[in-house]
Amino acid sequence: MPTLHDATGPELTAAQLHDILRLRVDVFVVEQKAAYPELDGRDLLPDTRHLWFEESGAVLAYLRVLQDPGEVRRIGRVATAAHARGTGLAARLMDAALTIPGEYVLDAQTYVQAFYARYGFTPEGQEYKDDDGIPHIRMRRLP
Repeated sequence: MPTLHDATGPELTAAQLHDILRLRVDVFVVEQKAAYPELDGRDLLPDTRHLWFEESGAVLAYLRVLQDPGEVRRIGRVATAAHARGTGLAARLMDAALTIPGEYVLDAQTYVQAFYARYGFTPEGQEYKDDDGIPHIRMRRLP
């Protein structure tokens, strides 16, 4: 049974950060062929919250919550290992992330827009393509 972990940037061990980054690179850089700067300097900030499911020492699913200006929380880097997709782990991560009340924003790949809508996120603005040409849409969830 996968175990849920919840840690701030400074609470992460080097091994945990390594395993989280490995999943993010596997999904976003390798699988989606998006060569972008995965390391953005925000992972170790004290107000960055990391949530992930781990089983047998492997990170299966992950997301992070950043603090944006104006007390808005930004959900990002939502990723599930290929072999763990369809098991509901991403939904369980969203449930855990949204336990803190407030306003949330995220930039969703458009093909998963309906997933985020289940949590009260609504589209904001027009669809756009990121630097790698992947269609996204900004979505917001009000308190």
